[in-house]
Amino acid sequence: MIKEEIEKLREQLNHHNHLYYLESNPEISDFDFDQLLKKLQELEEKHPEFADPNSPTKRVGGDITKSFNTVKHDIPMQSLGNSYSEEEIQEFINRIYKELESDQVEFVCELKYDGVAIAIKYDGGKFLQALTRGNGIQGDDVSNNVKTIKSIPLKLRGVYPEKLEVRGEIMFSNAQFEKLNEEMIANGDQPYANPRNTASGTLKLQDSSIVAQRGLDCFIYSNVNSKGTSHYEAVTGLNEFGFLTPSVKNNRFKICSSKKDIMDFIHYWGEHRFDLPFAIDGIVIKVNSLEQQRLIGSTAKAPKWAISFKYQAEQVETTLNEIVLQVGRTGAVTPVAQLEPVLLAGTVVKRASLFNEDYIQKLDLRIGDTVQVEKGGEIIPKVTAVNMEARSSDSVPYTYPELCPECNTPLERKEGEANHYCVNEVSCPPQVIGRMQHFISRKVMDIQGVGDETIVSLFEAELIKAFIDLYGLTYDDLIGLEGMADVSVKKLLQGVEDSKNKPFQTVLFALGIRHVGEVVAKTLARNFKNMDALMNASEEELIGVNEIGKVIVQSILEYFSNPHHQALISRMKELGFHLEISEEEASQSSQKLQGMSIVISGVFVDHSRDELKKLIELNGGKNSGSISKKTAFIVAGDKMGPSKFEKAEKLGVKIISEQDLVKLLNE
Repeated sequence: MIKEEIEKLREQLNHHNHLYYLESNPEISDFDFDQLLKKLQELEEKHPEFADPNSPTKRVGGDITKSFNTVKHDIPMQSLGNSYSEEEIQEFINRIYKELESDQVEFVCELKYDGVAIAIKYDGGKFLQALTRGNGIQGDDVSNNVKTIKSIPLKLRGVYPEKLEVRGEIMFSNAQFEKLNEEMIANGDQPYANPRNTASGTLKLQDSSIVAQRGLDCFIYSNVNSKGTSHYEAVTGLNEFGFLTPSVKNNRFKICSSKKDIMDFIHYWGEHRFDLPFAIDGIVIKVNSLEQQRLIGSTAKAPKWAISFKYQAEQVETTLNEIVLQVGRTGAVTPVAQLEPVLLAGTVVKRASLFNEDYIQKLDLRIGDTVQVEKGGEIIPKVTAVNMEARSSDSVPYTYPELCPECNTPLERKEGEANHYCVNEVSCPPQVIGRMQHFISRKVMDIQGVGDETIVSLFEAELIKAFIDLYGLTYDDLIGLEGMADVSVKKLLQGVEDSKNKPFQTVLFALGIRHVGEVVAKTLARNFKNMDALMNASEEELIGVNEIGKVIVQSILEYFSNPHHQALISRMKELGFHLEISEEEASQSSQKLQGMSIVISGVFVDHSRDELKKLIELNGGKNSGSISKKTAFIVAGDKMGPSKFEKAEKLGVKIISEQDLVKLLNE
């Protein structure tokens, strides 16, 4: 009965995920989807015997991968030859005609996505493994992170082959990348330069739950195991299995039968590429017939039957009218160029980040200068140079402001840091609002009924000046405010009350201490057990914590030495926040596994996988998803993967049972 219920929930969630992410036609609300997912998570935790590595619950991530195994590709992942001129494309086409002794050749033209190449394998319709390109011969196993990408099916749909390998490009949509950078700027961090490098870095993050939050996407452009006759059929046929493939309907994937067709495709997207919701850096031209591809062959590095045409990055000149300072929630100040509006890459650009004072000085930027602007990765506008010949003779060097533009507090720049900071965290509006928005956000305290706009409204109504003020709000305070009716007020108040039950590590993360993110907060909570111990910890004690560096230590010491923060913690104690790990966690906690990297594999009887991972973390160990020479031991259950067993034997890694682990921790 339970097994059937779990399988039914998985089927429902896979169905709704496909409708939402691949067909843009959802049947249920996000809330209803989350409720189904929550129910499945609860059932899987209670019944680990029905565990499935490809369950929809794996979409949220949570696995920690300290190092990525290098795995050989079954078929090498070759690169494409690049061309920057139409003449070279003409030469490529003529070479194909000559090679095949015919000018009646079909080509397929498709977009060249600006992302990270990935190879994904399926066995029996189930997700098996995902590898990066690497050096083309072997790549890194990033399976845990790729599983979190919602446009990649964990279980294939329809009638599928027993073995399948597809290849595609993992990337950010423009909207998702801009959202990510807005969060970075709001947190006082430097924005990412371009989506491709950010996608690459995200795929190598150790914590898959962070990968899940970033919202990567994936377009599939190759079916390695195709038994068909053409590339076009091989790719479009993958839609039936649940993959996101290039759209045929809107001229993004097209059969071309002549040089003119190919050139028209290149010219069209050269003009319209900035209308796309994602970044491309060119066009790929391939011979369509798979048999003709085999006849033409490949070099050691690239197929001879395909080539890419790359567009030049678009640059424009405009006038720098002003430099303004933008303040983030941590007090970090980012200079922003106010430009004379100019059309660049399909959008009107008015602003561009200047990063910090050193960047301004390096370019010797001056108000009134004619500057060169381009879009990093075709998305982020940046000033790259000054037209010195156009500079006015009466221009003066730019002097970096000494006061915060929001509250007139003197700015500070710490030794070794590029950014200036406003230290008035108590009353500088962007900082106050930013910290409160961080506190209530979904991945932190997740307060139901409170959003970013709600925080701004309450702040402007002078009802809150810090997140702690949320806990003093009453029904009478809120009813009648814009957008606040009886139901929404009650939901907000209940959400605020429920948030006090969040665990200690979440509360610690919610405080918004500089450099203390989710992972660091967990480490600190595990090592110090409660807020008092952490507040009173010395520099030596903090540095002694594994993976806590000097910069983080200094930030923690500064935070807790501030009387304002001390009063804040006292108020949280009075309100009943969880400022210590639970008695159960405390009784299970030790440093017996300090510094050890441990792998969990298989299905267990007495504990769920999450329970075992929690035990390992509570006792100072680190959960790893892959086996290496640094692995201390493997906790193995039933159905441990044969590949992991073989690798453990090869590297001489010890294998123990869940009972052995419990015995070790109880000694």
